[in-house]
Amino acid sequence: MKRSQYFKPTLIAVAIATASSMTYSAEQDTNIIEESVLDTLEVKGQTYRNTATKTQLDSEETPQPISIVTSEELEERGVESLSEALRYSSGVHTELRGGAITRFDFFNIRGFSNNIAYYDGLQLLFNGWNIQPQIDSAAVEQIEVFKGPSSTLYGATATGGMVNMISKSPQEEAHNSIEVSLGSDNKKEVQFDSTGSISDSVNYRVVGLVRQKEGQAVTSDEERIMIAPSLDIKISEDTLLNVNMYYQNDPSMGVYSALPSKGTVYNNSNGQLSSDAYVGDDNWDSYEREVLLFGYKLDHTINDTWSFLQNSRVTLAEAYQENTYSTSLDSDERTLNRRAYLTDESTEGFNIDNQLSAVFDLGEAEHNVLFGLDYLTLTSDIKYEDAVAPTIDIYNPDYSQITFSSLDFAASGYSSDFTIERKQLGFYIQDQIRLDQWVFIVGGRYDRYDYEESGTKYGASATDTVDASEFTGRIGALYEFENGLSPFVSYSQSFEALSGSDSGGNVNEPSMSDQLEAGIKYRANGFNAGITAYEIIKDNFLTPTTSTYVTRQVEEARSRGLEIDLQKALTSEISLAVALTLQDVEITKDSTNAIVGNTPIRTPEKLLSTWLSYQPQQGKLAGSNFGLGLRYIGETQVDAANSDTVPSYTLVDLSVGYDLSQLSANWKGASVSFAVSNAFDETYYTCYDTSNCWFGADRSFEISGRYEF
Repeated sequence: MKRSQYFKPTLIAVAIATASSMTYSAEQDTNIIEESVLDTLEVKGQTYRNTATKTQLDSEETPQPISIVTSEELEERGVESLSEALRYSSGVHTELRGGAITRFDFFNIRGFSNNIAYYDGLQLLFNGWNIQPQIDSAAVEQIEVFKGPSSTLYGATATGGMVNMISKSPQEEAHNSIEVSLGSDNKKEVQFDSTGSISDSVNYRVVGLVRQKEGQAVTSDEERIMIAPSLDIKISEDTLLNVNMYYQNDPSMGVYSALPSKGTVYNNSNGQLSSDAYVGDDNWDSYEREVLLFGYKLDHTINDTWSFLQNSRVTLAEAYQENTYSTSLDSDERTLNRRAYLTDESTEGFNIDNQLSAVFDLGEAEHNVLFGLDYLTLTSDIKYEDAVAPTIDIYNPDYSQITFSSLDFAASGYSSDFTIERKQLGFYIQDQIRLDQWVFIVGGRYDRYDYEESGTKYGASATDTVDASEFTGRIGALYEFENGLSPFVSYSQSFEALSGSDSGGNVNEPSMSDQLEAGIKYRANGFNAGITAYEIIKDNFLTPTTSTYVTRQVEEARSRGLEIDLQKALTSEISLAVALTLQDVEITKDSTNAIVGNTPIRTPEKLLSTWLSYQPQQGKLAGSNFGLGLRYIGETQVDAANSDTVPSYTLVDLSVGYDLSQLSANWKGASVSFAVSNAFDETYYTCYDTSNCWFGADRSFEISGRYEF
C-alpha cells in the first residue's frame, strides 16, 4: 500500500500469517469428502445452497427467476470482473460508470442501482466510500442473479435483486491447470488452479492470479495479485468443515474521474474527445487496495430430519486514493476546473449466517423448513481531504501539475476523519413445501439495522445515525407440468437501510419495496427458457436531482418489466442463448413535483443480448469452438431532470477456442483461446449528469494458452 500521512497498513499482513498457520493445521486431519454434483454444468461443494432459497432446490423449481452464469461462460468470453460477467443476463445493466472504470462492480437490476454483491452467500462488506471487495472471476465457479426483492433471506439489500458469486470449491479428483494470457493494452496475466485430495479426509483447492495491463485512459495502469486457498475437511460422516481464504492486492486500478458531456455525448466546439481522454494528473492520481477474506462453512447433519449450516467470514481491507473531480467547464469548452482529493480508509468486518433446516413429510406434503439467524458488523475508518487543483485543458492536457505540497487542504473546509459503524441482525424462517407437482415457498424475516458516524466529516461533527427495524415477507407458488412447463407467481418485499444523509443534510430514511411477479419456466427438448412479468413499488427512493451529485429522497418509484430468457440447442453442435428486457421505470411520487414521471438515470428501457456457440464434433474443425455475442443497450437519461438522452449502442463480442490434442496426442490437456470484446470498437457513453460522463470500454482482446493435467 502507498504510505500516506495517516495509515501504515500492517493488519492484513498479520492476518494472512494467522490464516496460513490455521490452514496448515487443518491439513493434519484425516477423512474423505464426497462432492455433490447438482447439475452437469454446476460442480459445487456439499455446503452449496441455492441463492434464492438457501436450500438445494434447483433453480427451475424456484418460484422466482434466477439467471446463472457458469465458469465455462466466464472463460469463453474472457471475463475479468463481475460487471463483465453480468453483461448477458436479463434485467441487468452493468456499465454505470462507463467501461473504463474497473475498480468497482456497480450494476442496475430491474431499474434499481446495486453496489452490494455476495460471495458464497455472505455479503461483501462495502463501506459506501472506496473499499468494495472485488472477487476476480478466476476464483468463481458460477454466478447467480436472484431477481427481485431478497430481504426475506438476506436482510437489508437492494430492491431489484442480488448477485451471489459461488467460489471454486475443493474436489476429490486431482486436477491442475495453468493459463497464460496476453492481450490489448499490454495485458499480461498468469493464473493457476489446483485441486485434489490431501488425505482420506481432506480435499484442497488453490486458485491464484497475477495480472498487469494499461488502463483505457492515458497514463493509467491496472495490476492485481490474487490467491484463494480452501480446504474441505470431513470431520465425521455427518460433519464437513470448509475453511477458505481470499487475498487480493490491487497496487493500481486505473482511473475514476469523469469527463464533461461536451466532447463526449454532446458536440464540443473544439471537437470530440478521444475514448482514452483523461482529466486527472499522472503525478497525483492513484488507487491501491488490499483485501483479505477469511472464513469457514460448517455443515452438520444432526439426524435424518435436521441439519445445521454455519457460514462465517472476517473481512480486513484497506484502500488509499488520490484523485481529482471536475466542478465546471469554462465557456471556451476546453478549460476544466478541478479539485483534488485523497481518501485513506480501512475496514474490519464480520458476517455469520446460522441455518437450521429440517426435511419431513406432513400428510401428503414434503416440508423443508429453514430457520436462520444472521449478523454482520462493519467498522470503517475514513480520512478525506479536498483542495482546489489547477485547471486542465482537456484538448491539450498537462498531466504533471499537481503535487501534494501545492494543495491547500486546510483552506477547503472538507477535512474529514470519521468512523462508520454498521450492524445488522436478522432472524428468518422459511417453509418450502412440495405437494405432488406443486412447490410453495412462504417466508418472513425480522431485521434490526444500526448505523452511526462519529468524528469529523467535511469540517463538522459527524452525527448521521440510522436506527431501523423491519419485517419483510415472501410467498410464491410454482406448478410443474410433466411437459416441462412450470408457471409461477410470487410476492416479495425488500428492506433497504440507506446510510448517511442526502445533499441537504437530511438523514436518509429506510426504504421498503413490494414486488408482484408472474412467469413461466420451461425445461425440455433442448430448451431452457423463462418469461417473467413484474411490478416493483419502492418508497423513499434516493435519486440525484438537477445538480451535480446532489441527491434527495422522493416518495415513490415504480418499475414494471418483462424479461425473457431462452437457451436452446439448435443442433448437437450449435446452441443459442437470448436475454431480452423491457422495463418502464419512473418516479411516481415527489413532494416537490420536480421529477414526477421522470426515468432515473442509467436505466435503459430495452436490453437485448444473444450468444451463439458453435462446437464442431467432426471434420477439420473438430476440437474447436466459436462464440458470437451481441449486446444492445437502449438509450438512457443524461440526468435526473431528463433534459436529454444518452444514445443507445450495440456491441459485438467474439471468441474462438481450440483443443490442441486434436493435432497430436502429445498435446493432451493443452488448449488455446481468443476472445474479443466490442469487436467493432463502438464508442458509447454513460452519464450521471451533464458534468459527469464516462466512455464505454474500447475494443479489447486476449489470447490465452492453458495446460490441464
